[in-house]
Amino acid sequence: MGLPTRRFAGLALGALLLALPAPAAAAEQAPPSCAAQRISSEGRSIPFDAGEHADYQVRLGGVPVGSGSMRILGLADVEGNPTYHARLQVSGGIPLARVDDKFETWIDTCGLFSRRFKQDQKEVRFRRNRTYQFFPERRAFRRLDNGETGTLPTDRPLDEVSFLYYARTLPLKVGETYELHRYFKDDGNPVLLRVLRRETVRVPAGTFNTVVVRPIIKTRGLFAEGGEAEVYFTDDERRIPVLLRSKVPVVGHLTLHLRSYRAGETRLADSTPDSL
Repeated sequence: MGLPTRRFAGLALGALLLALPAPAAAAEQAPPSCAAQRISSEGRSIPFDAGEHADYQVRLGGVPVGSGSMRILGLADVEGNPTYHARLQVSGGIPLARVDDKFETWIDTCGLFSRRFKQDQKEVRFRRNRTYQFFPERRAFRRLDNGETGTLPTDRPLDEVSFLYYARTLPLKVGETYELHRYFKDDGNPVLLRVLRRETVRVPAGTFNTVVVRPIIKTRGLFAEGGEAEVYFTDDERRIPVLLRSKVPVVGHLTLHLRSYRAGETRLADSTPDSL
């Protein structure tokens, strides 16, 4: 959609148990019904699929300084539940102000909520590496990196990256604000998705009619308040993020410009089962 730093995570459009062992490697499986039918349990059309791949040019004040990508790597099994394994990655910057972030989410293919979220951030002098395993049915989570456990405020949790994918299923009518009480940390709720305007933008991949959304989460992370994040989705049924803009501390305004896009098609298994 980001860009990722504590403020976008920096985007935008951060990220995102109970004595159970770490999840096993993704197992091969038949495509789940929701993924196959392209309809979520909420009855909304799913505009993305496993194998979708968007590459971005990262710019700082209009100057190319790196690269980024948003990918759905494949379908993965998480505790017996089929998920889309998605990754948002950004690398670039200037000397003494570098960003190297990777955010991964495992999105339930029917409910379109997160079942696992991993953050690996290196931003200037800031470092963060943590992995959350969610148990939505019990409203519980466990951090796999340190064993911390806690409760979820919802049985349909979303992290910063899964919010980007979930937003693509919404009508996104200009002037409307979507208020969602689904962030996995209670103090981040409600998440606001403000649909600001329509705008035609030119990026390396071409010229697109877009609908511009400002996501706001009341915590430090992807879509943080004050980060001025904006996500430009194509104004069609695909809702492809073609431009992501955010204000990054120290670095300044960082943007991701779509360079190339490849639509997905359902795969049987996660292409990177050992990512944890």
